[in-house]
Amino acid sequence: MKKIIPIALLLIGIAAGIGTGLFLRPVSETIGQGDTSASTSRIPVSQPSGATEFVKVGNQFVVPVVSSDVVVSMIIMQVSVEVPKGKRDDVIMLEPRLRDGFLQVMFDHANAGGFDGAFTNSTKLDVLRATLLDVAKKQYDSLIRDVLITDIGRQDV
Repeated sequence: MKKIIPIALLLIGIAAGIGTGLFLRPVSETIGQGDTSASTSRIPVSQPSGATEFVKVGNQFVVPVVSSDVVVSMIIMQVSVEVPKGKRDDVIMLEPRLRDGFLQVMFDHANAGGFDGAFTNSTKLDVLRATLLDVAKKQYDSLIRDVLITDIGRQDV
């Protein structure tokens, strides 16, 4: 009995490692009929139907965090939007209005304390991401499918 438990644990560990390796291995070229836009991993991602592409929204966003009328830190963010394939130029043409809406959301988030403390907490980022998506959909409902925060950092002053 003393030898069975370590052997069983060893076999379970090996099986888990093999399963993880198979799950995360790159997708073969035949998936998607040679479509180069197909996902390159087996990590499940919920995507709307149809092909999409991601468009980086211009320059980084810089958002001051103010406390007692003093700037205490600066948040630097990079945001991308998911759009239907072939709609990249539409986003680029509408970018100034999109940036304006996103900046207002980020300023409101900062004023509500969203960038205080553990600002990378998934709950805080989920709220921010959802609000950014709401603003984008209000302006361009059929164009914007999702908003992704691709970079975020805080520099205390």
